Amino acid sequence: MIQVGDTLPASTLMEYSEVEGEGCSIGPNAVDVSKATAGKTIALFALPGAFTPTCSAKHVPGYVQHFDDLKAAGVDEIWCVSVNDAFVMGAWARDLKTGTKVRMLADGSATFTVATGLTLDLTKGGLGLRSNRYSMLVKDGKVATLNVEASGKFEVSDAATLLAQAKA
Repeated sequence: MIQVGDTLPASTLMEYSEVEGEGCSIGPNAVDVSKATAGKTIALFALPGAFTPTCSAKHVPGYVQHFDDLKAAGVDEIWCVSVNDAFVMGAWARDLKTGTKVRMLADGSATFTVATGLTLDLTKGGLGLRSNRYSMLVKDGKVATLNVEASGKFEVSDAATLLAQAKA
């Protein structure tokens, strides 16, 4: 499992954009994790799946709500990563009205998730291999803090916890 001090794995996530802007074309766009994190502070959180109850009602909305506070604490971008395809993540972003506050990044084949060692096997429930619920503060591509949830919990990966760590 990835640890504090480790560099994020070299991988590509996908982002669906509905409008052109700032170099992004409409449609799924590749996001090279190494390039996109270089020289930036990223509040990254991951969750088991789009449109799932805790993820939709608490996890993503918390980061949208704390956007201004996280920016004031030195965070350049907020990323939500899930083992879903870019079209689902785009639809979820539209549904939750994340706008430009949270980048909704798809890890469709779980390549990033497997490389971090933060997988969650939900095959029994019909969901297959997913991401564990966690958050991390990433500085210039390296993990500065890591908060991994126990199975079925939502206690340490919330926006308020990561905000306190970003302020420290």
